[in-house]
Amino acid sequence: MHIPDGYLSPSTCAVMYAGAVAGWYSALRRLKRMLLSRVIPLISVFAAFSFVVMMFNLPLPGGTTGHALGVTIAAIVLGPSGAILALSIAIAIQALFFGDGGISTLGANCFNMAIIGALVAYAMYRLIAARAALASRRRVIAAGVAGYVAVNAAALLAAIEFGIQPMLFHDASGTPLYAPYPLSIAIPAMMIGHLTFAGLAEAVISAGIVAYLQVADPGLLRSTSGLPPEPAQARTPADAIALRPAASSARRLWIAVAVLMLLTPLGILAAGTAWGEWSPRQLAHAALTASPASSAAAPAGLRRLSTLWTAPFPAYAPTFVRSRSFGYLLSAMFAVGFLLGVSLVVQRFMDRHRRSGSTA
Repeated sequence: MHIPDGYLSPSTCAVMYAGAVAGWYSALRRLKRMLLSRVIPLISVFAAFSFVVMMFNLPLPGGTTGHALGVTIAAIVLGPSGAILALSIAIAIQALFFGDGGISTLGANCFNMAIIGALVAYAMYRLIAARAALASRRRVIAAGVAGYVAVNAAALLAAIEFGIQPMLFHDASGTPLYAPYPLSIAIPAMMIGHLTFAGLAEAVISAGIVAYLQVADPGLLRSTSGLPPEPAQARTPADAIALRPAASSARRLWIAVAVLMLLTPLGILAAGTAWGEWSPRQLAHAALTASPASSAAAPAGLRRLSTLWTAPFPAYAPTFVRSRSFGYLLSAMFAVGFLLGVSLVVQRFMDRHRRSGSTA
């Protein structure tokens, strides 16, 4: 679902960036009402969680792979605004450092997985859970359904973006310039795997974590529950997150992310590449495998844009590490450590700024 450089035309990328920027701006405006120094640790930990979750590749029909997103539990705990930022940060790190998704297509990937994924997950969760008690089993079911629908909504958008490329962008002879697969191929190829495996993975993860939080830290579920705040809490869901002792909750979540991170080498057991994420060289073979009518050569526009950015650690495989599994683990450790470090620096800066403002 991480669209690489070259698969979308520059005009499509521009439109998707515009949509993503609108989503980021709206999310930041809503989060301004919170005490950001308290919310940043939770946004950072869910960014790390989503990054790590997406490293666990699942085998899909047709020899490709897919993965869960982690967007649903982020939306349930943080609300859609916090989830949008958390997922966008994770997707940006994947693209910049590991070449997982493109730079030109970063807006599209964030729009599909972070913005639409978060909004759909939040809407489905609130619709099904309604005003159920925090410990209600209905919230667990709501989380599972929300996760399944959100992942498939994001996958469908990506499939449509792939599928309209050959229809809108081709040369005089009709040869596609970017993604070569029409809607009739892109939608089934993308959706079969997500409807059967990737969506279920997101459902299980989301439902399982909600069930765990109902016992271990139900306060994390209250801000988006729709229930009236407890007397000791603030009057609004936004303030509920801001005033809760987020540091202790974030610390427990960081420990969970660390444990999951140590298991990331399991994510490379699934052979194959995600559908639509092939390099130009791989595309020549994949095109013939997917459809005899497809061109065996990578389209000209795709080849040109595919070299737009060279990630320092492409495919989560640092060149200085011989072991693929250890390199995969080091990549996860780098990303989680980077997010944790940035979170601590930003949080300290904002705390200092707030203290200086209160004494002025």
